[in-house]
Amino acid sequence: MLPAYQATFSVPMHCDACIKDISSALSKLPGVRETDFSLPKQLLTTTSTTPLSAIISTIEDTGRTAILRGSGKANSAAVCILETPPPPTSPSVPQASPVRGLARLIELSDRITLLDMTLTGLPKGTYTASIRQSGDISNVPGSMGGVFTGLREDKAGDLGKLEVDGTGRGSLVGEVDWRVWEMVGRGVVVERLGEVKEGENGLVVGVVARSAGVWENEKVVCGCSGKTVWEEREEMVGKGML
Repeated sequence: MLPAYQATFSVPMHCDACIKDISSALSKLPGVRETDFSLPKQLLTTTSTTPLSAIISTIEDTGRTAILRGSGKANSAAVCILETPPPPTSPSVPQASPVRGLARLIELSDRITLLDMTLTGLPKGTYTASIRQSGDISNVPGSMGGVFTGLREDKAGDLGKLEVDGTGRGSLVGEVDWRVWEMVGRGVVVERLGEVKEGENGLVVGVVARSAGVWENEKVVCGCSGKTVWEEREEMVGKGML
């Protein structure tokens, strides 16, 4: 049995009926062991072995939005935003790369880290994901080095295969034998297997960065932008993040 982890979410709730509705939906989700709600703070805390993407999707199916605020213990969670690679030479006017997905990593024990990857806007096909030696995305994939197999070369750098369907969506959920600190700063490459047609994008990349643990991020307004967490969410969704 997998060790459980905690996660906190901001969820708009107005009354006890909202709590009952969300609690009922999550109780049907495999792996969810406990839920705790704070109506004044608009926060939900879960204890589960369930991938974060499944929890968020279940909450959204009740007609509410959900924003992840923190997961796992301190220094045990990471995130990787997957984007279309930038051009080898910088354009005169900098342009943001399209976001094509997100990978979340939560360390459950010394030997088990939960990988939860989602992709969107990619051509249909089979893809493979891997951890790379470097987080240098200046000239991918060469600048990112080969598949990283750990400092002692005893790890599986290939994270697995995933299928992208006709809507451009795909997911990869599983357990990897890595500590989060080993992956932070490393690159992730997701590339399509087989021939890629001209004009199609079969490659996305990202860099693993530490993310907040449970109860490490209780902000409601960003100190840098002045935007609320809900405004930030809408901005990220507009950029293609799930």
